Amino acid sequence: MSVRVETDKETGVAVVTLDRPERHNAIDLATVDELTAAWRGFRFDDSVRAVVITGAGERAFCTGIDRDAEVPQPQSPYSIDDPLVAVGPKANDLWKPVVAAVNGMACGGAFYLIGESEFVVADESATFFDPHTTYGMVSAYETIHLAQRMPFGEVARMALMGTAERISARRAYETGLVSELTEPGGALAASVRCAETIASYPTEAVQGTVRAVWAAKEAARTQALAHAPQLIALGNLPPERQAELFSARRSCGFRVR
Repeated sequence: MSVRVETDKETGVAVVTLDRPERHNAIDLATVDELTAAWRGFRFDDSVRAVVITGAGERAFCTGIDRDAEVPQPQSPYSIDDPLVAVGPKANDLWKPVVAAVNGMACGGAFYLIGESEFVVADESATFFDPHTTYGMVSAYETIHLAQRMPFGEVARMALMGTAERISARRAYETGLVSELTEPGGALAASVRCAETIASYPTEAVQGTVRAVWAAKEAARTQALAHAPQLIALGNLPPERQAELFSARRSCGFRVR
């Protein structure tokens, strides 16, 4: 199993852990299935009233899609199969509050999970970046998710600078992506504390509030996401060329901002 789920029946909090630390908690197709099953299962489990999503180990929260995952694509330029499109809680119609506890690197497809969480707690060692453009890929879903939380210029800079630059946890906090900073290793405990508080409140009020917050931006978000598949299909380099760029730039340096 690549996803570990632990539920505290007394507090009503479930902790979902991406458990592939040897792969920087990258998401393969099995992980997608496990995450989807977890989110949908929580919909029917009244003992779970709040959820925390985190990554195992100290090096990474999640580094997006596993580069070794094989995802066949249709030949039509008007369609694309995105394996992560339904990996988040909101895509699975879960309206229970989700807190993201970020440790280490969070990049690329990690923003599907961060983007569909209510808020983010990060420790001071966390960094955020989006490698898509470096490897000849369009950053569409990721930037759309980030644009709901950060100023336009910050989202554009992260996406366009690719692997050359990483945003520090402090900068992420300053720009609104992160709501709380903790000491190294403290993000999970702080997130669980928040989740326990939320889970102690009446469920109907909490879930109604979650739905109201998302309703405030849902129209623009839905419209933007509808354009994502075509932008990716038109702008992505062929997979073999992406792989060449990935291999060539793997050891290149970066600055932390």
